[in-house]
Amino acid sequence: MLSPSFAAPAYFPAVHEQAMVRLREVTGLEPVEYATTRADSSAEARASDINAAFADPDIRAILATVGGDDQITVVRHLDPALARADPKPFLGYSDNTNLLNWLWVNGVAGFYGGSTQVHLGPGPGVDAVHAASLRAALLSGGALELSEPGESEDTGRPWDDPTALTAYGEREATEPWTWHGPARSVTGRTWGGCLEVLEWILTADRFPFPPRVLDGGVLLVETSEELPSAQTVGRILRSIGERGLLSAVDAVVIARPPTSDLEHRPPTDERRRLRDAQRDVVTATVATYNPEAVVVVGIPFGHTRPQWIVPYGGTMTVDGERQRVVADYS
Repeated sequence: MLSPSFAAPAYFPAVHEQAMVRLREVTGLEPVEYATTRADSSAEARASDINAAFADPDIRAILATVGGDDQITVVRHLDPALARADPKPFLGYSDNTNLLNWLWVNGVAGFYGGSTQVHLGPGPGVDAVHAASLRAALLSGGALELSEPGESEDTGRPWDDPTALTAYGEREATEPWTWHGPARSVTGRTWGGCLEVLEWILTADRFPFPPRVLDGGVLLVETSEELPSAQTVGRILRSIGERGLLSAVDAVVIARPPTSDLEHRPPTDERRRLRDAQRDVVTATVATYNPEAVVVVGIPFGHTRPQWIVPYGGTMTVDGERQRVVADYS
C-alpha cells in the first residue's frame, strides 16, 4: 500500500482504515503500509518506498492509495532493475499514469484503476464491477467482459464528512456506450491513461520509443476531476496524433468523463452536453488521424465511480462488430 503522489490517508484516516478492512474482505490479502503511505514526503522518499516494495519478495502487488499531482518528479528516482527482477502488478490511475508508463517502458505490465481512498474506503461498500476486476487483477487473472453498471457518480462525499463512510455521492443513470469506426474486432496491448498526465509524460520525453511500438495496440484515454474542456481534450489528442501515436493503434477506448466536482455540479442536461462535446471532439480527432481505428466511448475505467480496473500493457479486445470489450487480467 503506497502513496506515490498525494498521501490522502494522512488527512483522512477513517476512509483509509475502512478501505483496509474492505481490501481484506474482497481479496483475502493482507495490506502492508510503507512509511510514506500516511505522510507527506519528498519525491525521493516516495520513490524509496516504491523501490522497497518491488525489492521485497513478500510483496506480491502494489496498490496506490490515490492519485495526486507531482508523481512525475518521483519517476527519476526509481530503480528499473528492481521492477524487472520481480515484475509484480501495480494498480493505480490518474497521476499514477506516470508510474504505469514507467513500468511499461521497462517491460512491466500493470493495471489502470484502483484506489483505496476512492473505490474501497468510501460509501456503503465496494462496487461489484470494481471488486470483480480487483480480484481478477490481484488473484484470479483470466478474462472479463466489461459491462455498464448503469449508474455513475463524479465525486463521492467529502472525505472529512462522516457520511462519506456510509453513503455514495450523487449517482445518476448512465447512457449507452457509443461505437465509432469500422465494425471489426481488435485485440491488442493497452497503453495510455489520464490524458492530462499523458501530455506531461510526452513533454518530459518519458515515451522513448517510435510510434510503431504501439502498432496494433489499444489506446486508453480518460480525463480527470480538473474537468478539461472539450477544446483542451481535442488539442492534447491532436498533439498525440501529430506524434504518430493515434495512427499506430488499432483501437481507442475512451472513459466516461466526470463533468462536476465538489464545488460545482451543473444541471443534468449541461453535464450530458459536456460529455457529448468531449465524445464528439475525441471521435473526430481519432478519425482524422486513423479512420480505421475502432473507437468506443463511455466505458467507466477512469475518474467516475463505479470503476473498472483494466490492463495496462496487458491485452484487451475491442469488438466493434459485437460491441463488446473483453479485458485479459492474466
